Amino acid sequence: MGSYFLSHLHLLGGGVVGYLIPFIFVLSLVVFFHELGHFLVARWCGVRVMVFSIGFGPEIVGFNDRRGTRWKISAIPLGGFVKFLGDDSAASTPDNAALAKMDSNERAHSFMFQSVAKRAAIVVAGPVANFILAIVIFAAVFMVYGKQTMSARVDAVQPGSAAAAAGFEPGDLVVSIDGHAVDNFAQMQRVVGESAGETLEITVERAGATKILKATPALQEKKDVFGNVRRIGILGIQRSPAPEDLKSQPVALPQAVWLGVQESWDVVDQTLSYVGGVIIGRKSADQLGGPIRIAQMSGQVASLGFVVLLHFAGMLSVSIGLLNLFPIPLLDGGHLLFYLIEGVRGRPLSERAQEVGFRIGLAIVLMLMIFATFNDIVHLTTS
Repeated sequence: MGSYFLSHLHLLGGGVVGYLIPFIFVLSLVVFFHELGHFLVARWCGVRVMVFSIGFGPEIVGFNDRRGTRWKISAIPLGGFVKFLGDDSAASTPDNAALAKMDSNERAHSFMFQSVAKRAAIVVAGPVANFILAIVIFAAVFMVYGKQTMSARVDAVQPGSAAAAAGFEPGDLVVSIDGHAVDNFAQMQRVVGESAGETLEITVERAGATKILKATPALQEKKDVFGNVRRIGILGIQRSPAPEDLKSQPVALPQAVWLGVQESWDVVDQTLSYVGGVIIGRKSADQLGGPIRIAQMSGQVASLGFVVLLHFAGMLSVSIGLLNLFPIPLLDGGHLLFYLIEGVRGRPLSERAQEVGFRIGLAIVLMLMIFATFNDIVHLTTS
């Protein structure tokens, strides 16, 4: 079993090192900006930051800045944290013994003695920084390469497919799905890919007239160029290769930023759609990946070029920002939930209630990590 796993690990294209370096780069970039968001807003609110760490575990290298913050890189590159004055751990759980001994000056600079609004602003700043990073990356790519799209025109229909059953014909131009406008083939693919087994009302232009077709994408397993298997909805149509259906236009800064926002929202929408589908049992949870899958994908996209790797970092940044907003104790969203309760009640939850909440949150996070890692190993050994 061990040798079989290692043989697959080696076949990840370039070996472990070829995947480890892009993985560390991508994850460190995303984590750095997430923690930088916490750090900057904390400084603006007058909170003293004791530690800014990229990674966990033993320190590899670090230094102290003039305000006493220890900036360091740690041995385990699977995240990071900022630790404020009065924190007991990297998860910002309070050190009650230390808090009780603080004088008025220390309390003024301690995270736990800030107002609910300030604490909430510091916590939400991490995910917001992730969204901003993604928008900047996407906007920069649009600025450099412009906006290239392929119209959603049908070139061929696969016999016996869902598209054939719905009445699609070569030359049809898809203009909307379920009342939502479709601007290009990639957008149509995203909608169809997430809608396996669902009946879609698709509006097409055919010979100058508008026609409404009803199609139910079939669930199929598709392999990408790297051999990764995904379960997605398929209509069974091919896009038009005609030059007139390929659109390329330069993008100015304001439009690039807006396109970056749209690209980020698409990632949010797809993620929430998938999570919702898993919860209601419509989609399989085996597509949920963890660090091994991220490392594998990092190495794969890195082989396509630095810009593609940077784009992947933007997508990962959105995903991590969104994940951290989930109302699970231990994550940023869990802290925000506690602050919301405190704002409504006029006083914080008891220490016991918060402790139980953090333990539950830790259990949930650990179970998700174990499940995702199990999926990664199964995916690795079967690809």
